[in-house]
Amino acid sequence: MSGCERSHVDATTMEAAISRAAIEARYHPTTVIRILIADDHAIVRAGLRQFIADQADMEVAGEAATGSQCIELVRTGDYDVVLLDISMPDKNGIDTLKTLKQMRPTLPVLMLSGYAEDQYAVNLLRAGAAGYLGKEAASTQLVGAIRTVVLGRKFVSPGLAQILAAGVAGDADKPLHGELSQREFQIFCKIAAGAAVSRIADELHLSVKTVSTYRTRVLEKMGMKSNADLTYYAIKNGLID
Repeated sequence: MSGCERSHVDATTMEAAISRAAIEARYHPTTVIRILIADDHAIVRAGLRQFIADQADMEVAGEAATGSQCIELVRTGDYDVVLLDISMPDKNGIDTLKTLKQMRPTLPVLMLSGYAEDQYAVNLLRAGAAGYLGKEAASTQLVGAIRTVVLGRKFVSPGLAQILAAGVAGDADKPLHGELSQREFQIFCKIAAGAAVSRIADELHLSVKTVSTYRTRVLEKMGMKSNADLTYYAIKNGLID
């Protein structure tokens, strides 16, 4: 083996060792994973807390009932993973996720939802979520998802993997909202829920003109003519209650 080849092998081995060391430094079985639960339903938080209490390497380090509370706890506390419900009062899960990723880009946020994966999951992953898990998922799947995202990896369920594969293949059955960008989808959800353009502008710190432009793009991409059309579509597809 030449000196160049030997150097390459040594460098590759060293790089692999550094990578392993980085993972072990981030998560080791003796390290307790500090989890923040953000869900507006006390009974859901209690259930999640029970699942986590059964794990020797995990603890619930904080709980939030609103998006704003979640953001404040992350701002002032130290957490390894956030379990975030998509339907939160005062600041929904999509907006809360974006704020959290701006504050702490490396903090894994695992989204929890009662909605089907094909409705929100892809857009939330694009927005920075570490994974998407249905509330009906088994406790073992939740624990596995937490251990996956704390390593810096994405948690993708088999169902979501199929959705992502279909998207890469250009599946003709892709829903209309699947064509929207992250920001367009965010504004679409707010309009469909009945929020006025001026309110959306205030919440997202954008000008009214910019939000109106996004609204026009959403309508054009989805082939619709009014806010009522967007609301009907969102209800029909289970995007809002």
